[in-house]
Amino acid sequence: MEPMTQEEAHAYCTAKTKASGSNFYYSLFFLPRFRREAMYTVYAFCHEVDDTVDHPPPGTNPREQLSQWRQEIKAMYQGTPKYPATISLAAHARNLNIPESYLQELVTGMEMDLMNTRYATFDDLYPYCYRVASIVGLICLKVFGTQDPRAKDYAINLGVAFQLTNILRDVGADANRQRIYLPQEDLAHFDYSEQQLFEKKESAQFLELMKFQAKRAHEFYAKAQAIYETLSRKDRQSLLAAEIMRGVYFRILTRIQTSNYAVFGPRISLSPAHRILIALYTWLRHSLINRLTSQL
Repeated sequence: MEPMTQEEAHAYCTAKTKASGSNFYYSLFFLPRFRREAMYTVYAFCHEVDDTVDHPPPGTNPREQLSQWRQEIKAMYQGTPKYPATISLAAHARNLNIPESYLQELVTGMEMDLMNTRYATFDDLYPYCYRVASIVGLICLKVFGTQDPRAKDYAINLGVAFQLTNILRDVGADANRQRIYLPQEDLAHFDYSEQQLFEKKESAQFLELMKFQAKRAHEFYAKAQAIYETLSRKDRQSLLAAEIMRGVYFRILTRIQTSNYAVFGPRISLSPAHRILIALYTWLRHSLINRLTSQL
């Protein structure tokens, strides 16, 4: 079969992102068209690599599939991509100067899910969060056109905050797959065992453990916010999509908290209408702040 044309590949990535209903999708409405199309492609690429590990097709070997993705990334930068997502991404990576190392680091993060089902300490967990989430943020900075080098620390901290939020809300789902992302040292500190987690036992110890994890996530959101406030008006405006994502994920975190950490039941999420409202609110706030600061 002949590889897709670039136009066909762009259409494939756009359709995949729109069909996903992802939080990611709702943050992209206010981007200029060419940046929005680049983000659709980034999402499609990340989603397909992630599915290699989390939802491997029957009869496939995830390790081999990730190795093929590594080779495909190399081929993309050499001008010979074959997969729809990389055919589309090739032009964006060239035009926006997205380093190959970012994409390879993302694959390394996915590989960690094949090698590790436990993390002894938060220091051990941090590189995983960086590779599967912060790296995506650094790619986004290239797409958004953000210039200030300090924005890298914003993206890194925000990525870790997002991943910690995901880890919190997926505690039950991950336990079903025999995965525990909560650091082992934290389980020991709060006297909550792996067996209790697998049995989905809610207890005073569990609540204290989860409160501690939520506090850590809040700290990373706060670090990102502090850096964001130091950036120029132009760079803050370029980060509108990231700020919408921050609004969505921060709201998910607060819902986890107000539900009293009910993470063993249905997955805590926001409705499409709620996510659209957050996007509109964030856009209006940005517009108002920019208007006021431009008059000073």
